[in-house]
Amino acid sequence: MTDEASLASVEGVFREEHGLLLAALVRRFGDLDLAEEVASEAMEIALTRWPVDGVPPKPGAWLMTTARRRAVDRLRRNKAYAERLAVLRVEAERADPAPAADIGNGDGLPDDRLQLFFTCAHPALPAEDRLALTLRCLAGMTTPEVARAFLVPVETMAKRITRAKKKIREARIPFRVPGADELPERLPGVLQVVYSIFTEGYAASSGEHLQRLDLAEEAIRLARILCALMPAEREVRGLLALMLLVHARREARSGADGAVVLLEEQDRARWDRVMIEEGTRLVEVALTGGRPGPYGVQAAIAALHDEAADLDSTDWPQIVALYEVLLALLPSPVVAVNRAIAVAMRDGAEAGLALLDALADEPQLRGYHPYPTARAELLHRLGRDEEAAAAYRRALELAGTEPERANLRRKLSEDHP
Repeated sequence: MTDEASLASVEGVFREEHGLLLAALVRRFGDLDLAEEVASEAMEIALTRWPVDGVPPKPGAWLMTTARRRAVDRLRRNKAYAERLAVLRVEAERADPAPAADIGNGDGLPDDRLQLFFTCAHPALPAEDRLALTLRCLAGMTTPEVARAFLVPVETMAKRITRAKKKIREARIPFRVPGADELPERLPGVLQVVYSIFTEGYAASSGEHLQRLDLAEEAIRLARILCALMPAEREVRGLLALMLLVHARREARSGADGAVVLLEEQDRARWDRVMIEEGTRLVEVALTGGRPGPYGVQAAIAALHDEAADLDSTDWPQIVALYEVLLALLPSPVVAVNRAIAVAMRDGAEAGLALLDALADEPQLRGYHPYPTARAELLHRLGRDEEAAAAYRRALELAGTEPERANLRRKLSEDHP
């Protein structure tokens, strides 16, 4: 194996094992900082040895043994630190008396990682801190990688992650899976963190590119982990289905020059049919067995888009009906905008525009560029070009990425050469 191939193999193992390793270490020692430090040290040692000796048969167990030894050595040298951790361990065991599980022991692994999911997405943490901590701890991204993902300086992201870990430590947020009575309240927050990561990947908030495929793919990977850990939770499958069905269009959403390609203009032969088939199967599970959740309903809408041969043959009546269900589950001006667009496709531009205009005073839509973009499209279809141009200009002021701005400038030049 070449040096490059060996290094790639080692890095691949790290990517897969990082969340497992960190979760098991946190479970054993009760401290996220210590767990991160000794996990990093174990990986540095592996990076030196594995390219020479080969990746061991059980890399997770090797990393856990190495990291645990480093942690024990550190605690022996620092008695004050060890005493503080002992107090934390006693408190944690009182809250959750189940015995700790090591990496490599089979059934214990999912519980450890699930605890870390709920800790990173704890409602006591600010939303931006939850996103950062989830990427750092569960996706195994470095602090500079997380900073680049959200287009902030490394120092800013480092402070954000440190602040989140400090909050966990000082507020004594437990590393545990919520009880059955807490789960319905806490699970949506976990799913929202993963979906927010995907959303930033699918439609970047700023920058030179429309999509951040690395972020979208990390979110899908995290959702797959959640599905494996919580197989009975239909909304977890609904979230994974939604992301797969949307991500399946990734290759067709941008032109060779990075320009935006709208849904009606996309070459549907470039959509990922394997991903669509998997997403469609998951939708069926998500919508079976009780009241549907918002992710399952959104996934069903995405499936209808993906199944259609073109824009005109899309089942718009069914999509409108699903948006009405979604509005009942998740009242939101953004959902109302999407429903209005679907109504315009079913009943005509005038009907859709009336619904959009009824949302004009919604505070959440003031900085949301798809809203004036949708109005501009419908105004143009009705021949009200001066009003359409004003709406396009407003959308141009709000658009965050250069491909989106370029598309809006193109629309303006076509309508007002």
